[in-house]
Amino acid sequence: MEFVIGAAAACGACLFSNPMDVLKTRMQLQGELRARGHYAIIYKNIIHAGYAVAKADGLLGLQKGLVPALGYQVVMNGIRFGLYKRVLDSGVIAQADGSVSTLGCVLAGAGVGVIGGFVGSPLYLVKTHLQSQAADTIAVGYQHKHQGIFSAFFNIAQTEGIKGLWRGASTSIPRVGIGSASQLFTYSKSKDWLDQYGLYSRDSWQSTFLGAMTSGLVISSCMSPFDVVATRIYNQGLDSQGRGLLYKGISDCIFKIFRTEGLWGFYKGWSAIYFRIGPHSFFNLIFWDYLQKFYMKHGKEDDDES
Repeated sequence: MEFVIGAAAACGACLFSNPMDVLKTRMQLQGELRARGHYAIIYKNIIHAGYAVAKADGLLGLQKGLVPALGYQVVMNGIRFGLYKRVLDSGVIAQADGSVSTLGCVLAGAGVGVIGGFVGSPLYLVKTHLQSQAADTIAVGYQHKHQGIFSAFFNIAQTEGIKGLWRGASTSIPRVGIGSASQLFTYSKSKDWLDQYGLYSRDSWQSTFLGAMTSGLVISSCMSPFDVVATRIYNQGLDSQGRGLLYKGISDCIFKIFRTEGLWGFYKGWSAIYFRIGPHSFFNLIFWDYLQKFYMKHGKEDDDES
């Protein structure tokens, strides 16, 4: 049931946040391996990016990659929230006063995030390919020209084999591990602090909102460099030998981005990450809280009756 609750909450949030994910992907690929001032700026900021995508690709262009994005949320967050809830319920990371241990929270969040991210990597790969596809006038990064989610899976499996579906999966370890740890840690701790100082109770929507927006700020700052690297490696094209056209791996990608784009290159699309993660975290976590309360109330009533 923890898996179902986590998956349902994440999918509900994804419907609201996917447009920002599309804009984030485009902005991260803009000016790939080019110094500032040496490429055309198609997406000036998230507002202009939204307008450009809607104008060239239509309003539905803002929901590109939605199906694999929902699938990824089911797998990744179903596993992540489901396992994290079990860790919380076990009391392994609980302290005497009922709050969660800082170190335990970070380790648990990172661990469950890495597991979920690796299992869901094929869906993230296809999601990235589809979200990067755009009309020629606003296209950035490598264009894979998939016709849809099934076409993407078939093309990748046919040309690279089943293992090709996990190409770039190694980038999910630092990206999701750090993102998950920072999200679940700051969210849990923020709710603890708000409750401790008598501002809002842990069960209030205000506590969930402030906790989610705080965690979104921390996640976007900590995860942005790894998110950029993941997007670049997942989206790059391959040569006839199945090797990446631009990057050999994570370390090579980091070196090339820093050398050509500078430190700023790792924070491309930061605003889109925050405005995606902030609302996504809020809706995700508030749905998670609500569904857990609903299950605890009605699920236990059904169990008692039976």
